[in-house]
Amino acid sequence: MTRLVVHGHFYQPPREDPRTGEIDEQPSAAPFHDWNERVHAESYLSNVFADLQTPRGEEVVNTFERMSFNVGPTLLSWMERFHPRTYQRIIRADSKSAERLGFGNAIAQAFHHTILPLSNMRDVRTQVRWGLAEFRHRFGRESLGIWLPETAVNDDVLRVLIEQDVGFTILAPWQAGRWREPGGSWTSVAQDGIDTRVAYRYLHPDGSGRSIALFFYDADIARAIAFENAMASAEGFIDMFESRSGGDTTLVHAATDGETYGHHQEFGEIGLAYALFVEAEKRGVTITNYAAHLNEYPPELEVELAPGDGTSWSCAHGIERWRSACGCVTGGEPGWDLGWRAPLREGLEVIRDAADEAFERLGSTLLVDPWRARDDYVRVVIGAEDMGTFMGEHAAGPLDEAERNKAGKLLELQRDAMSMFTSCGWFFADIAGIEAKQVLRYAARTLELIDELEQPSPREAFLRVLEAAKSNEPDAGTGADVFSSL
Repeated sequence: MTRLVVHGHFYQPPREDPRTGEIDEQPSAAPFHDWNERVHAESYLSNVFADLQTPRGEEVVNTFERMSFNVGPTLLSWMERFHPRTYQRIIRADSKSAERLGFGNAIAQAFHHTILPLSNMRDVRTQVRWGLAEFRHRFGRESLGIWLPETAVNDDVLRVLIEQDVGFTILAPWQAGRWREPGGSWTSVAQDGIDTRVAYRYLHPDGSGRSIALFFYDADIARAIAFENAMASAEGFIDMFESRSGGDTTLVHAATDGETYGHHQEFGEIGLAYALFVEAEKRGVTITNYAAHLNEYPPELEVELAPGDGTSWSCAHGIERWRSACGCVTGGEPGWDLGWRAPLREGLEVIRDAADEAFERLGSTLLVDPWRARDDYVRVVIGAEDMGTFMGEHAAGPLDEAERNKAGKLLELQRDAMSMFTSCGWFFADIAGIEAKQVLRYAARTLELIDELEQPSPREAFLRVLEAAKSNEPDAGTGADVFSSL
């Protein structure tokens, strides 16, 4: 019997102006006001209300009930505010899958969709802790797994996940380096490949025996879903998974962007829903999720990651897409120069370092432990706790109104500084694109808060670095010009 998991990574970059909290009109998303609204209509709404013509008659189903999924925290926050019906259907889908399988379909995501191997370890921990806390608040339970943005990973990131008691994550098969039976000889993935139908155990390097389970998705199936419209035939969709089955104890699984279903592939959500709710049931295929599978079949084989600074699912060069002109790109014109990527990251790191220095210096006089307070501040960000309650726990003694305001600005400073590194800022073709402009808006807000806190400003140093980021748009100039135009 085939056991099947389809995982959808649902995510949109934050689009709100950090000064106002509102999304400006985005003409490229027409006829919708902005891209969140457009993708919601084409994918999120159509997935939670998938209208099927089945042998039983017309049925409206929620595909989230039958697929493993994560939804980006910033996207869920927007959805809760503007489309609460869609939001509630996603939350209920997790509960219904838990009733069916004993484990919910939803998993957490590192909060700001930053490329974690390029972050310092303190930021990695905060991103993971914020993601887990946000999940707990929304879904009312602990998340057993977590989605890593762009599946970007290295040994340091996995070490943090283990230390935060994360049970599993999902990676691309080329992110594995070698595997073995416990105590056996290592087999190189580069030479012999890896069986994606079983989970693997990655051990913490400290020798404690602590571990995390790693699932390496079937890249051929994922490619067919993402780029070859595999959902055009529900029968063919299930055929793909059945053709890879290795028996009752194995799992055939694939991971793609959730927006594939309905946004990238028109009517893809209908094909997926029919496959999971009708065709799979007709054939006796088991639709499960990662946590339920792990509960029955814990990993036996050990695995190590591919060597290097880090790997991801969307860059053939590891994690270079988010720091260099590696050639991996979406959009743009032939011959466009990607040399803007490195100075953009370098410039934002100048701001981040200044923000961290100000936060630690000023925060140590107002907060018992500034960095612990930052980790817990997510409760305020997601609305799980008010600022008064938060300060009652973290303030270093009685604070007057001016001191409370300063502490709040310091915490917002950190929130905006982390937001600067949302991965979409580097993913596309030009620094004048809407995604790169968004991270620059966070940079502008971070600089404003540094000024309001009367701390030494890194603005001039930041702009000098950004002058080396040349836009491919003739009228856009440099990154410094783009920043000044915001």
